[in-house]
Amino acid sequence: MSSKIKISSETEQLLITVAKEQNVWIEGNLIKLLSDENEDFRIYLQMAIEKDTEQRKKRLEMTKQVQEQNKILSEQALENDILMNELKKALDVAEKAKDNALNDLSVLQQKSQFEMIGAIVTYALYVIVGTGIVTTAMYVYAMGSNSAETTLIGNTWSNLFGILLTNSFSIIGTIMGVKYAQNKEKTEEK
Repeated sequence: MSSKIKISSETEQLLITVAKEQNVWIEGNLIKLLSDENEDFRIYLQMAIEKDTEQRKKRLEMTKQVQEQNKILSEQALENDILMNELKKALDVAEKAKDNALNDLSVLQQKSQFEMIGAIVTYALYVIVGTGIVTTAMYVYAMGSNSAETTLIGNTWSNLFGILLTNSFSIIGTIMGVKYAQNKEKTEEK
């Protein structure tokens, strides 16, 4: 059924005028169905077909460009996702390395503090024992030589041992307080 649609000459003239004045043409498959018995209208229809073909080509080109851009954007989005995943993995590795380094540092600090506390206690014991030995030796010597200073040295010996004993407990108490404070800080951090 290939019958052509006939439109009035006034409608044909109106379409030609709109095309000349406003550059608006009939588009699509409707052009093929219109009757072209009038010469002016036949020219109009040929130009409309050409313009329609041009518009279709432009739209097709535009569609292809948009599809190409969408393809590129999809590929870039995929690359971004891959990079983000790699970045998250690297961040996780860095966080674990940081935690390990902090743990190693904490262990090293505790070891250093323990060694320092051990050295302090050792030297304090040497001083206490050495002072006790020297004072006891002087007291024994004074008693053995029947010195008049025996009472004075005995009082000094007694006071010195009291002071040394007090200082020993003070050192040990200070060390235990420092260790307790460090353990409390670690518990609060966790």
